[in-house]
Amino acid sequence: MPQQPLAQVPVDAIWDWQEHGSCRSADPSLFFHPQNERGSARRNRDRAAKAICAGCPVRIECADYAVRAREPYGVWGGLTEEERETIYARIDLAEYPRRRGEGARMAADEIDAATAPLRVTA
Repeated sequence: MPQQPLAQVPVDAIWDWQEHGSCRSADPSLFFHPQNERGSARRNRDRAAKAICAGCPVRIECADYAVRAREPYGVWGGLTEEERETIYARIDLAEYPRRRGEGARMAADEIDAATAPLRVTA
């Protein structure tokens, strides 16, 4: 995973949720695009990553971390870089979520929509 400047890592960040991520058994290259990847290749790779995220038991924790840390790279919790950029632009910096769970609450609609078409319901 890419290294973030410590100033962006939330103070209350915990990492144990990562041990339970569905991505742990997947090819990491699905979640991080190669340099200059564009068009259908990027959409297909993002879609494959989102499919893994859709069934992940820690998808919300992952997306919450990514939003709070302003994670610039990869697919996290089913959110692509572009989807997170939209969230970052929408949230006023003065009210930016820093405590655990705040990112998930502030971006709940986007997080839900990111994998909704891919989730299997019983």
